[in-house]
Amino acid sequence: MDDPSSAPSRQAPREPTAPSRETPREVTVVLADDHLVVRAGMRLLLAQDPAFRIVAESATVPDTLEAVRRTRPRVLVLDLTMAGTSSLPVIPALLAASPDTRILVLTMQEDPAFAREALRTGAAGYLLKEAAAEELRAAAHQVADGATYVQPVLGARLAVETPGSADQESLTTREAEVLSLLALGHTNQEIARQLYVSVRTVESHRARIRDKLGKDSRAELIAAARERGLVA
Repeated sequence: MDDPSSAPSRQAPREPTAPSRETPREVTVVLADDHLVVRAGMRLLLAQDPAFRIVAESATVPDTLEAVRRTRPRVLVLDLTMAGTSSLPVIPALLAASPDTRILVLTMQEDPAFAREALRTGAAGYLLKEAAAEELRAAAHQVADGATYVQPVLGARLAVETPGSADQESLTTREAEVLSLLALGHTNQEIARQLYVSVRTVESHRARIRDKLGKDSRAELIAAARERGLVA
């Protein structure tokens, strides 16, 4: 009689394995805009892509800084002006609080000077609020992956208007407005009220004027404004 233990072992047939499906990498997002309806719209648009997960929302610059410190998102979708305060000067602080966060500016500001300044201070992308839903998702993915995104229409204007050695004194329309008001003796606060912008925005324009013209005193600004026919 044969010893059953000597019989060759038989293994049960394996079930066929399903092909592996790569799961998209999760992209955590903080939405920063002072309009609730805008944040709700962004939330709905990003929710159509399962890769995005909204981890926080904020409506002011201080709240945005706190949310970024707390959640350390991969992407911060940032409005340039919230509750009357410019977000531009805070971009370096946001990146210092969360170095791996990529900032995508989403704004109504079409002036290429704002895009240039946002990118210079550390933003990874610049997109207008009139952009299509697909472009918002594509831009968020692109900056999350480490690339830079600028809305094509603005990218073309940036390429044309970027100041260089041959055109160092070129001013944008808004910078010319600020220069003329400064030359007329208005304070930053008065200019902000007249142009319906924040004081920080005026300060940012003034800094760019100083960098481009190399002038900052009242007498120098008046002379520069007269040279350009901005004041009599």
